[in-house]
Amino acid sequence: MRVLIACEYSGRVRDAFLAKGHEAMSCDLLPTDTPGPHYQGDVFDVVDYPWDLMIAHPPCTDLSVSGAAWFAKKRMVGAQQASASFFMKLAKLDIPRIAIENPICVMSSLWRKPDQVVQPWMFGHMEQKATCLWLKGLSPLHETNNVKDEMMQLPKNVRERMHYLPPSADRWKLRSETYQGIADAMAEQWGNA
Repeated sequence: MRVLIACEYSGRVRDAFLAKGHEAMSCDLLPTDTPGPHYQGDVFDVVDYPWDLMIAHPPCTDLSVSGAAWFAKKRMVGAQQASASFFMKLAKLDIPRIAIENPICVMSSLWRKPDQVVQPWMFGHMEQKATCLWLKGLSPLHETNNVKDEMMQLPKNVRERMHYLPPSADRWKLRSETYQGIADAMAEQWGNA
């Protein structure tokens, strides 16, 4: 398959598809963190290639409900509308299979409810972090290694580590990376779609 991973700098999902023998490329305004096929620039520069699948990770800063306290300001300056428009532009692309990933966010009310909400613990990671998936032409992911019972034995600040990260220059980057178990499940399950 020809797979575009939009808005991904880490290369994690891209590399999971490459490992399965697919033609895959990541795309982001940032350079890639790991060597591999990557377009640094606007995703809409490369969407006309005949992709079979796109997995998109649009920025969530202005959409995520974790930032609801700042929604009024974000709406006033047009940031939330711009982010929602970018999200919808991705959703409406003429690519047969599309998955758009974001945390719990306003797109559930602005557009539609997600097709699936996954957690890292469904894929072998002892952490909680709800991730919504809006799907076109794809089936929901099946969990591969449910470790919820073991995870629930951990202190809350450990199992919700991402929510408790201290302020830092790269906090946003750490919070936005796809867990390896989820990336592997995408490649395994959607790479055979």
